[in-house]
Amino acid sequence: MNPAYREIFRIMGLNIAYYRNLREMSQEQLGDKLGFEQSYMSKIERAAVGISMDTLCDIAKALNVEPYLLLKPKD
Repeated sequence: MNPAYREIFRIMGLNIAYYRNLREMSQEQLGDKLGFEQSYMSKIERAAVGISMDTLCDIAKALNVEPYLLLKPKD
């Protein structure tokens, strides 16, 4: 992951965790919907890995939110 984008991935990870918890889903349940291991979902939420736009859109669809909401800082 490009260090210049670390803050964006940090915000995205926090938002994924927020919407996942709002829907009362575990990392394992979300990972199962996407075909990912729980450990990979954890890395995404901790901003330990970068993801593609395709993956971002897949996560948004699984969480039933618009993709931009996963990138938007909370007010």
